[in-house]
Amino acid sequence: MRFMILVKASEDSEAGVMPGEELLAEMGRYNEELVKAGVLLAGEGLHPSSRGTRVRFSGSQRTVIDGPFAETKELLAGFWLIQVKSKEEAIEWVKRAPNPMPGTEAEIEIRQVFDAEDFAESDPSGELRAAEQRLRQQVAAQA
Repeated sequence: MRFMILVKASEDSEAGVMPGEELLAEMGRYNEELVKAGVLLAGEGLHPSSRGTRVRFSGSQRTVIDGPFAETKELLAGFWLIQVKSKEEAIEWVKRAPNPMPGTEAEIEIRQVFDAEDFAESDPSGELRAAEQRLRQQVAAQA
């Protein structure tokens, strides 16, 4: 099972305040644990929303909206993508993470990533899932 671990933004992260050396070291050690356990697929910090853009879809219309975006509590500061055996295991890994926003209250959200099998009912022939698998193989070969 794959899980996206979403680190919520704070006023500091949205202001572009970079993490201190101590937090970077703690995160490095935590990431090393994830790698050694063989569960880390990806993990990155994100620039503040002031450097981001949203594209709003309304029918065939597309509207480009430049950041910053208002609700800090709804924004993301970073993520991990992990592969573990259960949601409970994902929770245990997140509980071991350093506080991403030292000195303040922080929140990390855990969301399961869909797998091809989750779409079996919508794709009874399996054609679309097979095409998706071919694309994933192409992406992996490019890495």
